[in-house]
Amino acid sequence: MLVPTYALLLLISANPYAFGVHSLADKNALLLLLYVFTTSALIPGIGIAVMKPLGFVRSLESPDKQERIGPYIITGVFYLWLYQNLKSGGQVPPLYQAGVLGATIALFGAFFINIFTKISAHATGMGGLVGMLLLLPFEWPGSTLGLPFFGGLLEISLTAALALGVLVAGCVGTARLVLRAHILQDVWQGYLVGFGAAWLAWWIH
Repeated sequence: MLVPTYALLLLISANPYAFGVHSLADKNALLLLLYVFTTSALIPGIGIAVMKPLGFVRSLESPDKQERIGPYIITGVFYLWLYQNLKSGGQVPPLYQAGVLGATIALFGAFFINIFTKISAHATGMGGLVGMLLLLPFEWPGSTLGLPFFGGLLEISLTAALALGVLVAGCVGTARLVLRAHILQDVWQGYLVGFGAAWLAWWIH
């Protein structure tokens, strides 16, 4: 659920002017981050948390794939709502709109695959994030990521950012395997769905 927020942080760091701001510290950037976080993570998270006391799920971790249906639907509805609002508002560049659309496609793709097998939602999200990082050089060639670092700004190349994203995605997938939450097939399915959805959204947007 946090992937749209992470993607927004990365894109503002790479090209804040595309969002009409000078840096992540700008008021408008912070308001946009708050809006995206609230819509894509906070509100769906509350909705999913309420499902446990109501008896819809036995655990918030949803170890059974059938219990994931409700959380997928709740999150998917808010992702779709976020995409429509961003698209009609014109406040964000097309690349981020495509990113949110990709996250929505990936979520509903995972929902469909979940009917047959327990796909890793964590890997799906990370696959989408890596897909977004790989799209950056095509959309914004020559950009770098400016990351806050000890009161200053650390500039890293898009290649380094992509390598770091792949490393983090690998760590997330490995953690899911170590915790025995998924088998290897579930993780690879998640990566492929997330990555493919990011590129599909960029192509059709």
